[in-house]
Amino acid sequence: MVSQAELSSLQTAIRELSERITAAADELVGTSDEDVAIDLYEVERSLRTAQRRIVRAAEGLEQ
Repeated sequence: MVSQAELSSLQTAIRELSERITAAADELVGTSDEDVAIDLYEVERSLRTAQRRIVRAAEGLEQ
């Protein structure tokens, strides 16, 4: 069964990955690869959505 601790760990992993992706995208802004940065920012937004959904799922376990 999925535990609060496991969901918390997943949330942390997603947050850290999101931070790394944002940093990579930031490095590409203003370069000839800026289109890649735009894609990476979209990935980062998707990860934020996933992180919020994990939080909701964790709250659902408390009930």
